[in-house]
Amino acid sequence: MEAAFGLDVRSVLSAIDVPTLVIHARDDPVPVQGGRYLADHIPGAQFMEVEGHDHAPFLSDPDRINRTIEGFLTGTHAAPRQAHRALRTVLFTDIVSSTARAAAMGDERWSALLQRFGEVTESLAERFGGTVVKSTGDGHRATFDGPTYAIRCAEALCADAEALGIEIRTGVHTGECELMGDDIGGIAVHIAARIMSQAGPGEILVSSSLRDLVVGSGIGFDDRGSRELKGGPGHWHLLAVNPSGPQPGSPEAILVSLATPSARTAMRRSDRTVATMARRAPWLLRGLAHLTPSATSS
Repeated sequence: MEAAFGLDVRSVLSAIDVPTLVIHARDDPVPVQGGRYLADHIPGAQFMEVEGHDHAPFLSDPDRINRTIEGFLTGTHAAPRQAHRALRTVLFTDIVSSTARAAAMGDERWSALLQRFGEVTESLAERFGGTVVKSTGDGHRATFDGPTYAIRCAEALCADAEALGIEIRTGVHTGECELMGDDIGGIAVHIAARIMSQAGPGEILVSSSLRDLVVGSGIGFDDRGSRELKGGPGHWHLLAVNPSGPQPGSPEAILVSLATPSARTAMRRSDRTVATMARRAPWLLRGLAHLTPSATSS
């Protein structure tokens, strides 16, 4: 400290013959008068005084300082870079109780399950015209050009996850996103993640703005009320996707008719797997029905 305070370069300032920019924070513990003196005694030097008390003035007003340095070095100020933004529908998934399931299954089996679920997610996203942009560990983030395909993909994901013996929660939101190479960012992405965190097991939650975009698509919704999303502005009206009922005469309708309402509420996993098969591959059930006419007639 003694050596630092003992330095005195005043006698050589006039010998400096290169362009010089002196930046000093007004409330710096080193008196601002020292910075002013340097600028006054270096030929042609420029002086910039900024608000703040940091000895490294870049911490005080970085944007203004960067602009000044840019102008000092290049003689001009480049136009701010325009972010590449586009309207996207963002889908988030997360495995319910993943930590407990990982502990119960063990690392090897859990890793294999995660890999399989990742493959299913990639395949379904591609089928519905979307792209998986990131794995979040126990879930995924995907984007779609339109909300209807995103919801249909979410429904298929929930069904396939159940067939794998897991449950997922899903959040979907449409908004303007910043495109960052293979990834996306922006407030719309954060909102989609917060919506997902509000969903229950097997539930697909969406924002009211997305609901308005799919009017006429045949997708039904159940009101989940207004909620405050962490980090999001204001309150958000959320809705849960309500799957449409089966078409009369379809394999799904035949399956549902074989169970009472109370039995349908308490369906076993094997029953739900068959129902999933009916939704995803009705041709298979029709083939079985042709092979066993006595069973269907009874």
